[in-house]
Amino acid sequence: MFLEIAAFDITSAEIALNSVADRIEFCADISAGGITPNLEELRYLKEKYRKPIHVMIRPVGGNFLYNDQEFQQMQHDIAAFSKAHADGFVFGILNENQEIDVEKNKILVNLANGKPCVFHRAIDRTENIFESTEKLIELGFKEILTSGGENSAMEGKENLKILVEKYSDQIKILIGGGVRSNNISELKSITEGNYFHSSAVLPYEFFANAEEIKKLKSNV
Repeated sequence: MFLEIAAFDITSAEIALNSVADRIEFCADISAGGITPNLEELRYLKEKYRKPIHVMIRPVGGNFLYNDQEFQQMQHDIAAFSKAHADGFVFGILNENQEIDVEKNKILVNLANGKPCVFHRAIDRTENIFESTEKLIELGFKEILTSGGENSAMEGKENLKILVEKYSDQIKILIGGGVRSNNISELKSITEGNYFHSSAVLPYEFFANAEEIKKLKSNV
């Protein structure tokens, strides 16, 4: 089983990079659901650790509709983080109708220049996650981070099962949204997925918990 830890700060990033996790998604501002992190922090992490680091490209929180200035910033950030040796990118742009913005996402995928791109949980805002998945496959995304179109992976587990069954030979289905050590075994059993994503932040804590990461890996 593949486990990615979402790290919203440098402390959590280092905890996860020293753990049994397979990769981290590096971002900032957990209250906003993750935005683009600090470039110098990514440089520091890449100098110190060998584990893959995917970088969130999201200039602001809120919805996933970006104005021209924000979209320019996203393009600039992909170029900058790519030079700083990010191993992949996590982003997602929707249009006014809450559907995949094909044109803008294609520009960013091309800018990544072969580095893997993950479409994040913006897909869960779209009306039909199955049609959206097919669009993302065509666009060249390598993975989709999704809770199956629901607020949490547990709520979306039946949709996740269908996504894994129908599309996992074309794109990795990265299961996220409230994934914890106390439910990952059930999620894996029902969805038959092999890729999971968690912040590993426990209630009343602020950083990723090393013991929780270990349990996430061992509970499946």
